[in-house]
Amino acid sequence: MCLRESAGAAGGEGWPPPPPAAPAYGTGGGEGGGAWGVPLTAEGSPQPKPKGKGGLIAGVLAAALLAGGVGGGVGYWAAERSSDGSGSTTVSAGNTPKDLKRDSGSVAGLAAGALPSVVTIEASAGDGEGGTGTGFVYDQQGHILTNNHVVASAANGGKLSATFSDGKKYDAEVVGRAQGYDVAVIKLKNPPSGLKPLPLGDSDKVAVGDSTIAIGAPFGLSNTVTTGIVSAKNRPVASGDGSGGKNSYMSALQTDASINPGNSGGPLLDSRGAVIGINSAIQSAGNGGFGGGQAGSIGLGFAIPVNQAKNVAESLIKTGKPVYPIISVSVDLAAKTDGAKISETGAAANELVDPNGPAGKAGLKPGDIITELGGKPIDSGPTLISEIWTYKPGDTVKLTYLRGGKPTTVDITLGSRVGDK
Repeated sequence: MCLRESAGAAGGEGWPPPPPAAPAYGTGGGEGGGAWGVPLTAEGSPQPKPKGKGGLIAGVLAAALLAGGVGGGVGYWAAERSSDGSGSTTVSAGNTPKDLKRDSGSVAGLAAGALPSVVTIEASAGDGEGGTGTGFVYDQQGHILTNNHVVASAANGGKLSATFSDGKKYDAEVVGRAQGYDVAVIKLKNPPSGLKPLPLGDSDKVAVGDSTIAIGAPFGLSNTVTTGIVSAKNRPVASGDGSGGKNSYMSALQTDASINPGNSGGPLLDSRGAVIGINSAIQSAGNGGFGGGQAGSIGLGFAIPVNQAKNVAESLIKTGKPVYPIISVSVDLAAKTDGAKISETGAAANELVDPNGPAGKAGLKPGDIITELGGKPIDSGPTLISEIWTYKPGDTVKLTYLRGGKPTTVDITLGSRVGDK
């Protein structure tokens, strides 16, 4: 069952790098927050809620006492009025509708609309090794968006299948994988007609506190729905599966919606049912969960922002290969600095900073410490990578670095690299 563990956001020798002392937080405007299905104002924010009153503890105690008294009274009345002499105190709800309908904007309504577009993915290698993950319909042509680590075992001659919530199962094949982003696109070999892609939201406009819905197959339990909120934005995360392979980097959305192994690749929805992220990693307790064994949710889940995932998916569908924005420097992941330090040793100077690359043309040198990119603080090498990868090749961003303790800010135009190393 697939769901990578968060390795933190700071660099170190080997994989995974340890977490940062002070990971970066982000801010942004709200979209889709508040109660489920709450109408938006002209400015795009939910209608304001009335303020609550104080005296919460006393109020709860009084309510509990009152409820106990009312309950006793109702039970006595029902026993006295029982016509069959059984003395039953069962009380039925009145006016129960024959067909209990859920509002389309409720969690149940949103889940009912999304579940038919979510699939449980089974991947296996030629030797039978593999796992279970999740994906969701990206377009009507049968493309499914998921995590790379969900399908990696089936990428070279393995078997891959996708099962919909109605139980129908389809063979699939890998279209393209991006190990660094942990994004993959697969395609159903004989897609059914009438596929309904999930609507994509705008992850840049998500706000901390917005409501979330996660859909997936935790521990193989398909069509599982959980809820929570966006706990943080722009969380620099290096994730790995513990096998010693290369990590993936993301400037993640953090959520407390319960996600577990098997949720990988599934959608993280906002309160309108739009995808805002791809569930990809969790931070687990040090003992691997209760009684050891495979780790489970402790309320720290991380999702790849959908804006980034969409850009990667389009590249994979068109060419089968990922494209990464780069600045052409070697970052010292073991450096104990408040920033991303450009390596000073380990290779020739022109390999540590390519003089013809974006950073070299902007005047950066080995030993410089990058502290800010695009207005966001950089506290480690993985944070720098995560932030660079939120852009596209050719984008021009402001970069601040320290040399001899003196800050300098330059404009840098990002280069590109095709494929994983």
